[in-house]
Amino acid sequence: MNAKRLIRENERALIRFLLMQLNLNPADYPYDEYVEEYEGGKMGSISLGGDVEGYAGDLIQVKYTDTDGTPVVITLTRDHQNRLLDLDFWKVDFSKLLEYPTPDKVSIRSAE
Repeated sequence: MNAKRLIRENERALIRFLLMQLNLNPADYPYDEYVEEYEGGKMGSISLGGDVEGYAGDLIQVKYTDTDGTPVVITLTRDHQNRLLDLDFWKVDFSKLLEYPTPDKVSIRSAE
């Protein structure tokens, strides 16, 4: 991972939106103000400071289509203390994320 940086407003907005889709209060799911990027920020995944050893599952998965037409799966995870763990992006062809998604461009991912 890279050095820590301040979380960006677009990341906060997406996290807040995802929690609200589950009717969860964002205040009940804290995360660090400083985050670490995975893969040098290539796909947009960040560590939110939760306990990596205490992974307690995915809260929600949504899908997004990047500007090049490539599908992206976005997953918000938590630890056993309800701290947010990761905001994980998986672009199916492993290429660089071209445009960070806004809440209006994501949709709940159905079971496949």
